[in-house]
Amino acid sequence: MQSAMAISFSQTSLTKPNYVFGSTGSVFSTPKSLRFCGLRREAFSLSPSNQLAFRSDRKRIPSRRFEVSAAASSAAVNGNGAPPKSFDYDLIIIGAGVGGHGAALHAVEKGLKTAIIEGDVVGGTCVNRGCVPSKALLAVSGRMRELQNEHHMKAFGLQVSAAGYDRQGVADHANNLATKIRNNLTNSMKALGVDILTGFGSVLGPQKVKYGKVGLPDNIITAKNIIIATGSVPFVPKGIEVDGKTVITSDHALKLESVPDWIAIVGSGYIGLEFSDVYTALGSEVTFIEALDQLMPGFDPEISKLAQRVLINPRKIDYHTGVFASKITPAKDGKPVMIELIDAKTKEPKDTLEVDAALIATGRAPFTNGLGLENVNVVTQRGFIPVDERMRVIDGNGTLVPNLYCIGDANGKLMLAHAASAQGVSVVEQVSGRDHVLNHLSIPAACFTHPEISMVGLTEPQAKEKGEKEGFKVSVVKTSFKANTKALAENEGEGIAKMIYRPDNGEILGVHIFGLHAADLIHEASNAIALGTRIQDIKLAVHAHPTLSEVIDELFKAAKVESHATTSTGDVKIKQNTNEDDLKRGRRRRDDEKQPSVSKDLKIRSTKPSSFLEIIYGEVLSLLSRIFV
Repeated sequence: MQSAMAISFSQTSLTKPNYVFGSTGSVFSTPKSLRFCGLRREAFSLSPSNQLAFRSDRKRIPSRRFEVSAAASSAAVNGNGAPPKSFDYDLIIIGAGVGGHGAALHAVEKGLKTAIIEGDVVGGTCVNRGCVPSKALLAVSGRMRELQNEHHMKAFGLQVSAAGYDRQGVADHANNLATKIRNNLTNSMKALGVDILTGFGSVLGPQKVKYGKVGLPDNIITAKNIIIATGSVPFVPKGIEVDGKTVITSDHALKLESVPDWIAIVGSGYIGLEFSDVYTALGSEVTFIEALDQLMPGFDPEISKLAQRVLINPRKIDYHTGVFASKITPAKDGKPVMIELIDAKTKEPKDTLEVDAALIATGRAPFTNGLGLENVNVVTQRGFIPVDERMRVIDGNGTLVPNLYCIGDANGKLMLAHAASAQGVSVVEQVSGRDHVLNHLSIPAACFTHPEISMVGLTEPQAKEKGEKEGFKVSVVKTSFKANTKALAENEGEGIAKMIYRPDNGEILGVHIFGLHAADLIHEASNAIALGTRIQDIKLAVHAHPTLSEVIDELFKAAKVESHATTSTGDVKIKQNTNEDDLKRGRRRRDDEKQPSVSKDLKIRSTKPSSFLEIIYGEVLSLLSRIFV
C-alpha cells in the first residue's frame, strides 16, 4: 500500500492511552515541623544523610532513579551542568530536528549538561524540508485561492483584478522562512549552553557515541544517557525513478522550481492533500493515485467525505483509487512522465498516465541506517527502532538497553514533529528522576489545506471497535461552522466539528474538525484528553464571543452525559480534602464548626499560595514524594 502515512497514523491511533499521574499529582501530607525553606533545602540536596532525618519507615525509591536524580541535582549545583567525572555529558542527542531541539532545551532547564549532534543542518526535516516551508507555500495558496474566488470577494463588497504570482518569489518566501526558523533554533540552543557538534553520530557502545565528518577522524564522547532523534526521509516505493525534476518527492517540491500544468500525486494523505492545495491554487491540474479504495485514508470517514466534497471535487483534481503506481519513468527526450497503474488487489494492469510531473507522497521512512545499533544488539523493525512506552530502546532479545532512548519518526509511534518534541521532553523528565509516560492519543494532528483539517484521539470506527471490546457505549455529537458568527463574518461557513465520547462517564475519545482554522481549534480538545478532563467539566467553560472557539464550545455543550457521571475535578477536590491524617481531619472539622458555611471548592482556592510559590511548592512536593514513597 502506497499510502504509508495512513498506515503509520492508523497503527498509532489504535494504541491504548496511558493515563499516568505525575508525582505532583500525588496527595500526601508534609510534616508541620519543617519550614518551607528547610523543605526546599532538604529536597534539593537528596543526600542519604538528609533522607535519614525523615521518617525511616517509608519505602525508598529504586536505586536507579535515585542515581539519575542525584546526577541531575549535581549538574544543577555545579554550574553549567557539570556532569559526573566519568562522563563527558549528562545527555547526548543524535539528531537536531524538532524532537532533538525540544529535548535539548528541556534538558538544560533540568540542569543537565547536554550535547546535540547534527550531520546535516539544525532543524531536521520539519524546518528545512517539511512542515515549515510547506506552510509558507500554503500561506501563498490560501491567499491566491481567496483572490481568485470572485464570488467570495464580491460578498465582501470587494473588487480585485486578476491575481498573479511570481514563482521565484513564492519559492524565496518558503526558503527564507526555513532559514529564519533554523537560525532561531540554533541560536536558542547556543544561548542556553547546548554544545552543537557537527558530524554524523552513531552509537559506539553503552553510553558511548562517536561522531565526525567524512574523511576526518571520528570523535568519541560519553554520556549518562543517549537519545536517538534521527528522523525520517521520503519513502519511495519500488519501481519509481526519482530524478528530482519531473519525478519528485516533497523535498524537491518545497523548492518550487517549477509549476507543472499537470502533476500526478501518488498518495492522498497529509502530504499529498497539502500539495494538491498548493498546486491547484497556482494553476496546475492534479491527479491523485491512491492504493486504497477511498481518498484520504486515516482520517475519520465522515470528515474525509466532507473534505472530498470541498477540497477535491470543485477543483481541477481527478483521482484513481485502488491502484498502485507500479512504474514511474521521468520525462526525457521530449517524452512526458509515464505512470503505469495496476490493480492494488489483483495486480493486473489498469491504465497508463502521461503527465508533466509526478510527486511521490507515499509517506516517510525512518532514517536509522548506520547508527551503530548492532553495537548494542538492537534490531530494527521495518527500519524503526523498537521502544517501550517510555521511549526506552529494546534490543534483539526483547530487553531494555540501559540509558538509550529513541524519539520521533525513528521509532514510528507517531510521525509528527510535535510528537517527537513531546517524546523528547518525556525522556528528559525520566532521566531527571521523574517518571513520565506520554499519552499519544492526546497528541493532535492537522492538515493545512483550505479549509484545514485537524484531529485528536480515535476516529468514530476505532472508538466503536474499542467500545465493543471493552463494553461501553459510544456517542457522537456534531456542530457546524454555519452556525458560528465569526465564521459567517469571514464568509467561511463550510465545515463541521465532531466529537466521539463515552456518555456514561464523559470521557472524550476523539475530536475531528474540518473548517476555518481547524488546526488552531483542536488544542482545547487535545489538552482535555491529556489532562483527563471530562465533558461535564469543560462544558461549563466560557468562550469569548464572537470567536471560532465557540464551535468547540457548542460541541461540548451539545454532548449528553449520563446524570450519574462524576466530574474529574470533583474527584481531585475530594482527595485534597480527605487525604490528611486523623488529627488534621479533626482540626478541620472543629474549624468548620466555627466558620460560616463555605463551599470546599472556595476554601481550597482561598488557601492556595501565589502562582510563583505554587510552582516551587509543587516541585518540592514532587521531590518529597520520591523520597518518602
